[in-house]
Amino acid sequence: MKQFQHKTINWGIIGPGNIAHKFATDLVTIKNTKLYAVASRSLEKANEFASKYNAPKVYNCYEDLANDPNIDAIYIATPHSFHTAHTLLCLEHGKAVLCEKPFAMNSEEVETMIAKAKEKNVLLMEALWTYFLPHYQFVLKELTNKTYGKLLKLEADFGFVSNHSRTSRVWNKSLGGGSLLDIGIYPVFAALSTLGKPKHIKANATFFDTGVDEACNITLNYNNEVKAVLKSSFLENTPNEAIFYCEKGIIKINSGFHGPTTVLLIVDGKEEIIDFNYNTTKGYEYEIQHFNQLLRNNKTESDIMTFAFSKLLIETLDAIRKEIGLNYNTSSYLK
Repeated sequence: MKQFQHKTINWGIIGPGNIAHKFATDLVTIKNTKLYAVASRSLEKANEFASKYNAPKVYNCYEDLANDPNIDAIYIATPHSFHTAHTLLCLEHGKAVLCEKPFAMNSEEVETMIAKAKEKNVLLMEALWTYFLPHYQFVLKELTNKTYGKLLKLEADFGFVSNHSRTSRVWNKSLGGGSLLDIGIYPVFAALSTLGKPKHIKANATFFDTGVDEACNITLNYNNEVKAVLKSSFLENTPNEAIFYCEKGIIKINSGFHGPTTVLLIVDGKEEIIDFNYNTTKGYEYEIQHFNQLLRNNKTESDIMTFAFSKLLIETLDAIRKEIGLNYNTSSYLK
């Protein structure tokens, strides 16, 4: 295993799309961290991306990037349906992998990825950046400590009027399109990270003519009438909040709850806003720094975004898809 304690960690990026731009914007600000290479099927696109973020190496072949001995970690930002294949490629070459959410298209794929990481003794983590943001860690601590008593109900939503073109991956079933996997994953994440595995799942959805969900409503039921009411939509602008109703107060993560934002505490009719004084370009540096530290400590699994949690997340998404009748069956990895 490589030793990273006193060296710059060289990153490679596979798939220089919109989210990769956000990721790279923060990556290049982190000490002892370098964007070393980028790979795209379009050499022109890779060159443009590399030039913008001063990456010295460019590839139009993913395997060539994975085989570069100077690369320590690889961020995978390709469409959902390619996550498994690209993760396995990188792990096979002994590279640590930070793979965008959703980790994969279904539970079977996630199990395959984790098994390969264990076989190769290489670090693998799902890139669900919200988990590492200070405001979200604050809320988790308050709920764990039961500062305001037991959590009784969660309401969380993520919705906006989509202006994606018809050629966008979010419309494309073969690329894992739809609101659930793209943005619905955040409300589902909020429920699982605070309430755990639900006892029962109810969901309904409406669909684009391409066969992917345009909006999805989800209710996760727990013991003692505790529940999470969740929503994702490409049809309307929703508050994009996560509201935790506790016995003695309310904790509300304000608009844009999945990214850097503020928290509102409501207790006995009194309101207090907690400002985390974010001084960040995008907010991705927290997960990057966590991943870097895992590498430096020779860890092969995150203690925050654990394999067990990634499994629970994809199993829940699978169950929701089954409930709404959304099947992905157009790729060798999909079912």
